[in-house]
Amino acid sequence: MHKHKRIVILTGAGISAESGIRTFRDGNGLWENHRVEDVVSPEGFARDPDLVLNFYNQRRQQLLSGEVHENAAHVALAKLEKEHSGEVLLVTQNVDDLHERAGSRNLIHIHGQLLEQRCARCS
Repeated sequence: MHKHKRIVILTGAGISAESGIRTFRDGNGLWENHRVEDVVSPEGFARDPDLVLNFYNQRRQQLLSGEVHENAAHVALAKLEKEHSGEVLLVTQNVDDLHERAGSRNLIHIHGQLLEQRCARCS
């Protein structure tokens, strides 16, 4: 890989599952107890904002609990970014901060981040 100046890496739920983050579609996934449209759509939020906030607050609590840590894959990608002579861009579907905890700095969260919120009234 070091012969290439630019590297783009895509990650998804699988990379954080090893760290204990529940995925959406596994047997014990997050969709087991919720309908997708009830918790991830503007319409769902308009119908029941408390349900949506509770869903995401539970996920935030897991991240902040101290039980979830970056794993070897997160660390390896951060190391590649640091040691590669060219540019490494990490594009992730994940909303956790495990890539950042491992040291990755050049990344895009395509679905946003759990620990960054906006006020529904102010935005």
